[in-house]
Amino acid sequence: MTFPAMPPAILQFFHASQDADADTWAESFAQDGVFHDPIGTAPIVGRAAIRDFIASVLPNFRPFLGLTPIDAHTIGNHVAVSWRGAAVTLDGRPVNWSGINIYELDESGLIRQARAYFNHAVFQAQLTG
Repeated sequence: MTFPAMPPAILQFFHASQDADADTWAESFAQDGVFHDPIGTAPIVGRAAIRDFIASVLPNFRPFLGLTPIDAHTIGNHVAVSWRGAAVTLDGRPVNWSGINIYELDESGLIRQARAYFNHAVFQAQLTG
């Protein structure tokens, strides 16, 4: 699947998710970036904390197939992307979810803030099966 056209940091965000690369994924954020994953939960603040969060999630899956962007809409330094996620739990159960992320980029083009909108209860139910 071809990704939709997006600013470089957003492309990096999605490619790194598919590579299950916590370091590169976090490097798409500004040093003081904020990640709401999902919206309504406590924000994760700072690139190091975002990296630690991602690194804590990835080992729960074999494999973590990542997030695939479907559509992207860019207006100035704001980007909205619809996506699908896929992974397999350690005991072999498939997990599929989808949502929309809203990004705000800083002046250097890195992610200043990312807000993930998806149904966390549906995601969790697949984990506890």
